[in-house]
Formats: sequence, structure tokens, C-alpha cells
Amino acid sequence: MSVSIPTPSLAGLKAKLSSIDLPLIASIGAIFGTFGVISYLQAPQLARLKQPANHLTRVDLQKEEAKAKDRLSLMKNLPTFGFDNLIADWYFIDYLQYFGESDVRRQAGYGAAMEYFDIILDRDPRFFYAYYYLSNTGTLYAGQPERSVALMNKGLKSLSPRVPDRSYYIWRLKAIDELLFLGKAGEARNSMQMASNWARQYPNEEGQRVAKLSQSTANYLARNPNSKQAQFDAWNMVMSSALDDAVIKRAIAEIVALGGKVTVSPNGSFKVEPPAKD
Repeated sequence: MSVSIPTPSLAGLKAKLSSIDLPLIASIGAIFGTFGVISYLQAPQLARLKQPANHLTRVDLQKEEAKAKDRLSLMKNLPTFGFDNLIADWYFIDYLQYFGESDVRRQAGYGAAMEYFDIILDRDPRFFYAYYYLSNTGTLYAGQPERSVALMNKGLKSLSPRVPDRSYYIWRLKAIDELLFLGKAGEARNSMQMASNWARQYPNEEGQRVAKLSQSTANYLARNPNSKQAQFDAWNMVMSSALDDAVIKRAIAEIVALGGKVTVSPNGSFKVEPPAKD
């Protein structure tokens, strides 16, 4: 059975036009204008950064990376007209494309990476999964754990135990950066304690398991700031939330160096054994 699409009459169109909310149209126009400015400023340079690495020299790629970093920094001040979440999503998708160009990143580096997260989490501090990419990128790729922790601290001011759901994981991510990459065992212990406190408010199995594990790690750090067990727990979480094979290999090497053991099962899953207790 075919379905015909009714064609509006001229009178009907006039009536619709007369009822249009002009301020709303202006706002929509403004937000599309903002995206237009973003695209205009970013597209030529980021397109060059995203093309095959053999099309540009290493020096060219690094120069473009520095320019992209400057442009992203400037874009933090662009108006959003209330579309903060939409803009955060847009930048996150663009970041995934940027991050995924591994051949280019190996030559150009990740100098612009943290500018993405500065925009994303400023626009939407409740963007749960962005924190995972922030932690991995800031520490293992961009080499800026201080900035990673600073962005998490800023974002956590807008969060609560249940907003977003399972937000206790963000405290754990911050603790890992503080312990493994900044050497701040005291701050890591406080973050793990907060993770435990927030997770304890979830009556389900996952929440209670994370609460117990986080409390255990906080206790290890309270007794011994150089605890191998605490570092093992942290690297184990890095491995479980890794973005690629390089991070997994790094985590496995660190676990083995601590005295732990990692074996791979036939189905590809990992079996991890902790080091001897401190």
C-alpha cells in the first residue's frame, strides 16, 4: 500500500511562517554559525593532520599539530548558545578521529589532545566516558598527568555519587594518575577513599565490589605509600580500560615488574595474579 505525503496549501504555509519563533530561529542560526566557524578554522589543518603520514614530513606534521593546539585553545571561548552537550559530543567525535590516526600521531605527537578535553569537559563535565580517554591520553600519550588530574578535579566539582551513573570510577581514574604518574600516594589514597564512599551508595554487586576494592587500595596506601599491591591494582585497572594494545603491553610489563603474573587464556582474556603482599 502506498502512502501519499500531503502537500501543504499556500495558506497553510503562510500560517506556519507567521507562527515561527524568530528568537528561536536566531538561536539556531547562531549555533550553526558557531559550528561553521569551528569547521572553517579547524578543517584545513586537521584534515592535513588526518591524512596519511607519508604525505607530510615529520616537521610539517608537528607544526600543524602545534597550530591545531592553538586553534583549539582559542575555540574554548566561542559561545555555545545553550548547546553545550551537543558541542561536547561534536568535539569528542572529532577527537576519536584525531586519536585514531596512529601513524600520524606517532610522528606529530599528541600535543593538541588535551585541548580537546579542556573543551569537552568544560562543556559537559558529566560526560562519563570522556574521562577514560582523558586519563589514558593525558598520562600515556600526551605525557601530561598534571593536566589530566586538574581537568578531573574541575569536572568532579559538577558530579555527585549518582550523576553520572557509576561516577565512582572517575575517582578511581584520578587515583591511578596520582599514584602511578605523579607519585602522590596521599592524594591517590584520598581519591580511592572517595571512590569507595561513592560506590558504597550503590546496592548492586558492581558498586559493592568497587567500594570494597577501592577501600582496600586506600588502606594499602595509608599503611605503605609505596605499596606494590596498590600499584598492582592501579595497573590492573589501566589494563582493563586500555585504549589499544600498546597500553595493554605497558600495563602487563608494569604488573610483571611488581612481581605479578599475567597469562592469556585461549579466548583472549587475561588472568592476572597479584604480587606477594607488602
